[in-house]
Amino acid sequence: MSLLVVGLSHRSAPVSVLERASLAGGTQAKLLQDALAAEPAAEAAALATCNRIELYADVDKFHAGVAELSTLLAQHSGVGLDELTPYLYVHYEDRAVHHLFSVACGLDSMVVGEGQILGQIKDALARGQQLHTAGRLLNDLFQQALRVGKRAHSETGIDRAGQSLVTFGLEQLAAGEDVAEWARGKRALVIGAGSMSSLAAATLARAGVAEIAVANRTRARAERLVEILGQPGGTGVAARAVEMAAVPGELTRADIVVSCTGATGLVLTAEVVAGALGLPHEPVRAASAGKTAPAGNDGPVRLALLDLAMPRDIDGAAGHLDGVRLVDIESLAEASADAPMASDVDQVRTIVADEVAAFGAAQRAAHITPTVVALRAMAADVVAGEIARLDGRLPGLDTKQRAEITQTVRRVVDKLLHAPTVRVKQLASEPGGAGYADALRELFDLDPQTVAAVSRADLNDPNRGRS
Repeated sequence: MSLLVVGLSHRSAPVSVLERASLAGGTQAKLLQDALAAEPAAEAAALATCNRIELYADVDKFHAGVAELSTLLAQHSGVGLDELTPYLYVHYEDRAVHHLFSVACGLDSMVVGEGQILGQIKDALARGQQLHTAGRLLNDLFQQALRVGKRAHSETGIDRAGQSLVTFGLEQLAAGEDVAEWARGKRALVIGAGSMSSLAAATLARAGVAEIAVANRTRARAERLVEILGQPGGTGVAARAVEMAAVPGELTRADIVVSCTGATGLVLTAEVVAGALGLPHEPVRAASAGKTAPAGNDGPVRLALLDLAMPRDIDGAAGHLDGVRLVDIESLAEASADAPMASDVDQVRTIVADEVAAFGAAQRAAHITPTVVALRAMAADVVAGEIARLDGRLPGLDTKQRAEITQTVRRVVDKLLHAPTVRVKQLASEPGGAGYADALRELFDLDPQTVAAVSRADLNDPNRGRS
């Protein structure tokens, strides 16, 4: 069996596709169960966030596995296979391990080093364990990924850029000020009610904004987010839901706007922003050909815009308007790339490479362990049989003599088996060492069912994988 991952993320697909392909909790459970029912997969786990959907499986056939996992993702995401396929990526064996470890360290995130992904990986593992779809391989893989991610954050400075995308974006808007000081008392407009927008609303509320208006195409989702913000023990911020049609009017009241929708076109044009601020519209189109204005524009800021959508929700030309500061995915990526952390990224990549090699070696060594255990069990049976025959031939042996002979025979067998079994484990842990288990079974004529029984006992050990 071999590890396979099929998925899509912000690196391979636009946000509009990712949003449509999102997997709710119940859908994830059905996806995992169907993956296990499919012939090529023996284990399955799903990692689903607002920016990625990935299905991990232990498969016995590569091409059949890719086809089956791709079909299952299409069926359960609601996006047709023909439409989904161009955005899918595939990683196999060591490349799949390398991918998950990189994800766990934040190397594959929109903002390099963000730590939120570790909690999402932990949730994915817990779901696979709860549904009994994650077996030995995926339990080992995901637990090791969590350790690798924690190691990267503790041994390097990667978490200097390790905030969530929302936090990083707000820091860019604040342009060097403390976010809480900068946001306190301001009025915010959040456009969208998905996971990213919800996180933005909660972050703004904790930062001390005076009020939050939430606009969404589906009014009920906006009202639900407002309800969450106002729950007892929550943020206590004054929040209200508004229609999307009311957004231009809300812009005249807002100090901060955060937008993250799945719209395929612009949600806020530069003309709408200019109109809300009472600015002339004419120069806006001329400026739109340039890049997004940097977050640090000179002059007082009347309206701070944070666009977390991909493709963008807010016209880049709006960032050239007087009194407007615009931060979007493109400028966030540039800010992250410009951060003085190249050496930290290199260190994390070295950690990932080392951990991938160690994981592969451990898995190959574990593959031969049931065969070694079965060999030693067979040797013990041979010793027991010979001692029984000796009892029949020499019935006069007393207990002490019998125990001494038994111990001597066992020592001889152990010494004969020690060097080859230690060496075969070492050889099996090296690349290309998978065939040593088969060679050992063939040389000692071991019963395959006995070896399989040892594997099942190890897999069902309730203490296995606990940390």
